[in-house]
Amino acid sequence: MKPLFHPRLVNDPFGDPGLYVDFLFERRALLFDLGDLSPLSARQLLRVGHAFVSHTHMDHFAGFDALLRILLGRPKVLHLFGPPGFVERVEHKLAAYTWNLVTSYESDLVVRVTEIHPGGQTLAAELRSRTGFRREPLDPPPLAAGVLLDEEAFQIRAAFLDHQIPCLAFALEEKFHVNVWKSGLEELGLPTGPWLRPLKSAVVRGEPDDTPVTVRWSADGFSRERVVSLGELRQKVLRIVPGQKIAYVTDAVYSPANADAIVHLARGADILYIETAFTHEEERRAAEKHHLTARQAGWLARAAGARRLVPFHFSPKHSEEGERLLHEAIEAFEGIGD
Repeated sequence: MKPLFHPRLVNDPFGDPGLYVDFLFERRALLFDLGDLSPLSARQLLRVGHAFVSHTHMDHFAGFDALLRILLGRPKVLHLFGPPGFVERVEHKLAAYTWNLVTSYESDLVVRVTEIHPGGQTLAAELRSRTGFRREPLDPPPLAAGVLLDEEAFQIRAAFLDHQIPCLAFALEEKFHVNVWKSGLEELGLPTGPWLRPLKSAVVRGEPDDTPVTVRWSADGFSRERVVSLGELRQKVLRIVPGQKIAYVTDAVYSPANADAIVHLARGADILYIETAFTHEEERRAAEKHHLTARQAGWLARAAGARRLVPFHFSPKHSEEGERLLHEAIEAFEGIGD
């Protein structure tokens, strides 16, 4: 199965938190947190259309300027999501610059910001380069069961955690995955190619079996075309399997409420990216700083039934002890020493 999502941490475990998720066969990417983005190329940043910010401590939000710098002057819509107060903070970021020339740019960069509140309320605004990024209120979007983004193939949910301030954790979940069997294509005499993408979309939309699917390709210098029913393709070529799930959790004190929220959000995740700030013997210090220890991170990943654990956001204090933090988290995840 070729996964739809290709995630990678932006920085090493001691660097600023951030997760970059590229999409297979699409010029599209997502970002979770906007810390130091310097490891990402301009080409990678230009793929970003949605960014989800856990909270606006500097190490999670300072990279907004770098993203803005790359997107400015391009016909782009950037969707941003964040916790209470987020609209105002984005507005203030943009207001720190002088925009007397940008209003004459041919292309209009649009920043659409949505902030989420624990009670389910939302606040939204749009800021456009053509108006000097003047804030324009938008109708607040509904927030059903914590779902921030609901698209044809996937959705993104959020949960609130306590970091002495409200902090968001996120789960990216593919609704289901459509596999293509090459043996079935060979049996029908059909090639692989770009036509498979709209075919998968038709399956996701639940189109009926009698839907005609036109396949066009070139062979031996000639253009060829064939119409096949979706039902025949569904029977011989396509297999529906569970989709990917990726969870991103950072900056949270270990408490019953946070543990419940994390386990619920990350339940069954293929990969759980979770902060691992302190060693187990620093449990009291971790609580004072409102962060997790390595062992707590491993326990939570295990309780959630995650298939893979990726610890990150190590405290700089442990710059020489990265392996220790990693081992403590993995051992707790695997139940070693219980």
